[in-house]
Amino acid sequence: MSSESRGRVRARGLVRWESALVVILIAVVLFGVAESSTFWSTTTIFFGGLDIGQVAIMALPMTMIILTGEIDLSVASMLGLGCAVFGYAFEHHTGVVGAMLIALAVGAIGGALNGFLVARVGLPSIAVTIGTLTMFRGIAEILLGQSEVSGFPPSLEQIGIAPIFLHLAYPFFFFLVLAAIYGVVVHRTAFGRSLYAIGLNTEAAFFAGIRVRRTKFLLYVVSGVICAATGIIYSLQAASAIYTAGTGLELNVVAVVLFGGISIFGGRGSVIGVVLSVIIVGLTEVAFTTINISSQEQQVIFGGLLLLSVVVPNVGEVRNRIRGRVRRAAPPVSAGGGL
Repeated sequence: MSSESRGRVRARGLVRWESALVVILIAVVLFGVAESSTFWSTTTIFFGGLDIGQVAIMALPMTMIILTGEIDLSVASMLGLGCAVFGYAFEHHTGVVGAMLIALAVGAIGGALNGFLVARVGLPSIAVTIGTLTMFRGIAEILLGQSEVSGFPPSLEQIGIAPIFLHLAYPFFFFLVLAAIYGVVVHRTAFGRSLYAIGLNTEAAFFAGIRVRRTKFLLYVVSGVICAATGIIYSLQAASAIYTAGTGLELNVVAVVLFGGISIFGGRGSVIGVVLSVIIVGLTEVAFTTINISSQEQQVIFGGLLLLSVVVPNVGEVRNRIRGRVRRAAPPVSAGGGL
């Protein structure tokens, strides 16, 4: 099969998955409306967006990274570090703007560390980011310990209690704005096309003139900055900065991205799929809360979602890889008929 034919097959598979997400979204809405007369309301829109907001924002840089065949498991710890640095700097009289800039700079440095080890040194991204996951959280704990920093300007604390355009929560509104930017970059620019090329075949992308290492390095830096910014948003939303902010959210971020149709192998998926996935997960959480499903039961369900999101969109890819291994392992057939 030619590369053009494979591209058409992948495109059709992606459209089918995005269509399935639309059907799932409709089913979730119908389920929520059937279970609660108040489900489809401005309150649901606001709190659904507020609950999923941090995960949604971090899912965007994760989307780009996974498209290249890498991963960043330190995103939630960077959120916590950004939150801690923002609170620590604010407590030490740098002012709100100064504290924000310092937190964003720390995010860029943390992302650059990930990018250097993955892109320049060539270490496995999963090993690197598991290590920095622990390191970032440890630095956050050193900065704040068990204390909380509060007293932010009341106008900024509106992020957590007041809606914005169309009753959307501030974090979700920020996500939609970023998603529009990411959508244009990923699907309408040469840089976005290079991400798919790297994910499909890194070596071929390199020989095609794509600066693979620089691209991956940049993606990790951007991820660090956006996750640190999410930590700032968390601080203002909760009206306090704590080092435990975002603990455990990294797997939620990965699940949302993969459920949106981004291939764990890289090179396939779309931003619109991730947006649909975020909306589905946010509304599902609200629906589950409405019918009193416990947090433990929700963890089991979303764990199954993570497995489903890995297996279903990538069945064809896994099948092709297995066939390729079988062909390589099979002994060569002799041209002769016998002895």
